Order: sequence, then structure tokens, then C-alpha cells
Amino acid sequence: MNKQVSIIGTGLIGGSLAKALRKSGFAGTIVGADQNESALIRAVELGVIDRYSNDLSEAVAGADIIVLSVPVRQTGAVLAELLPGLPTDSVITDVGSSKAHVVSAARQALGEHMDRFVPGHPIAGREKSGVAAAETELFRDHRVILTPLETTRQDAVDRVSQMWNSVGAQVSCLSVQQHDLVLAATSHLPHVLAYATVDTLAGTDYVEEIFEFAAGGFRDFSRIASSDPVMWRDVCLTNKSAILDVLDHFEARLGDIRKAIETDDSKVLTETFSKSKKIRDNFLR
Repeated sequence: MNKQVSIIGTGLIGGSLAKALRKSGFAGTIVGADQNESALIRAVELGVIDRYSNDLSEAVAGADIIVLSVPVRQTGAVLAELLPGLPTDSVITDVGSSKAHVVSAARQALGEHMDRFVPGHPIAGREKSGVAAAETELFRDHRVILTPLETTRQDAVDRVSQMWNSVGAQVSCLSVQQHDLVLAATSHLPHVLAYATVDTLAGTDYVEEIFEFAAGGFRDFSRIASSDPVMWRDVCLTNKSAILDVLDHFEARLGDIRKAIETDDSKVLTETFSKSKKIRDNFLR
């Protein structure tokens, strides 16, 4: 058992990890830090964390593992602030969704300590945010992708892997570039489309009727548009190249579908929809 895990950012992901680590017995003490002190007070009241500090260097003092669960564009500033209190034997990881930006910020902030930073990303979440939405089983049977660098110490990777395994997650490793390309297609694009769809419909003259009579399909598709807008703004800005690339592919394919509708090309529509149904059905199996 690790004596202490310090979690910087006690929202949905950070709070869920804290609850899961408490249940698994992986950590003896869980310390929280957050810009929002009322959230920290609430986290203590809910039993999510044992104690907290507004001073990041104090929050990480004595930690075996430090987990950054903050918007990705805050990574560098947070690491620089906690650095004075960084224990000599601690391991640092994060949960950010765009790894190239995180790695660049970490290199600049950590310097010689970069060998014990293990970039990570749990492929799990909900459209709700805040510590009150935290779930003990959020990561069970979900993947966590680690993107260690050539200079990352193997013992650091092992410790972070053990942490995620203890909460029921399945750990895989990818390169930074592979991660950002894959997530741009499978996570970032769907979120952008969900936000764009809701925004488009909200700008129509019959918006009230649309949302009043919206069926299950709209609710299913638009669910992730209720996700944290600050987090997803940062994802778009820090994984820009990969997201723009996949958006180009999407726009081209959408153009093909639009043309098929305009020209009453039932063959193209049937083939496209049938292929997509088969692929998704296989994925679900």
C-alpha cells in the first residue's frame, strides 16, 4: 500500500479516482488540492479525500504518487507550483486528454525530474462534473492509456500502472502521437460534433419545438454536450492538428452523404448506413 496519493483537481475524474483508491486500499491517505476551496471542503465532507491544502507544494509533501486532474492548459503552471514540495521518491502522472501538450509543459516545468513523470489518460468519464458526481466504479473495466517517454523510469510506469489496476482499469501503452491521433478520432471529434449539433439547433427559429419534441436519438447523441466546456475547449486547443485532420475527413464524408441526399442516390445512402451499422454492431460485441 502506498502511504499517500495526492490528487490535484478533485472534480469528476480526480474525485472518482480518490473514491476508487480508498475502496481498493491502494493508498493510506488521500490528499486533495483544487482552486475551488468549497469543492475541497465538500470532498472532505463526502469522504472522498482525507485532507486538503490550498498550497500545492504542501499538498504533495509526503506523496508517493501525485495525480494531476486539471484542464490540460494548466499543466505547466500546476507542476511549477508544486515543484518546491516535490518529494524525492514520488511519481507524477496526469489524466489529460491531449498528451503532446502535457508532455511539452511537463518538460519545461519538471526539468531533471521528468524521468518520473508518466503521462496518462483514463478513457472514462461522464457528462456531469464536480466532486458530487464522482463514482467509485467509474474506471472499472475501462482502459487507461499511458504514454511513457524513452526517458521515463520503468519503476515509475509500474507504480502508475499498479494504481490504475487497483481500481479495475485496464492499462495500455501508446506513443504520445498515437494517443493524440486515436483520441482525436474516437473522443474529441464526437464531442465537437455534439456541441456543434446542439449549438446549430439552438440557433433555429423553432428551437423550442425542437427541444420539446426531441426523441431518444437526440438525447443519446447530444449527451456529451453536457460535458465540462472548459476541459473540452482546452482539448481542442491543445490537440489542434489531430482534431483538424479528422474534421477534414469528416467534412469530406459528410459532403458525400449530402450529395447522395441531393441526388436521391439511395444506393450510396444504403451502403454507407449499412456499413456503419455493421462496424458499430461489431464494436459493441
